[in-house]
Amino acid sequence: MPEARTPAQIEADIVRRREQLAETLDEIGVRMHPKTIIGDAKARVASTVDHTAGRAFAAVNRTVTDLQAGFRSQDGSPRFERIVPVALLAAGVVGLLVVASRRKR
Repeated sequence: MPEARTPAQIEADIVRRREQLAETLDEIGVRMHPKTIIGDAKARVASTVDHTAGRAFAAVNRTVTDLQAGFRSQDGSPRFERIVPVALLAAGVVGLLVVASRRKR
């Protein structure tokens, strides 16, 4: 049979549990405070935006690197057999856009 506790021990347990409860209620109050909730939401949004922006930057960087690799040989010199047709195509598209915009006027 367990030993009987003294009134002082029971009172000390009550005081300890009361302090623990007060601490828990303080934590809940901080977590549920509107500023804390808004701050947490802002942090989540910022993290998501940073993550998305980082992924977008990596994808663009990878695409640019791949494009550059297509227009340069392994020693780093330009590959004119690929550059010239693309430049001519771009000039043609720009020319068509200029002609089309002048026709509308």
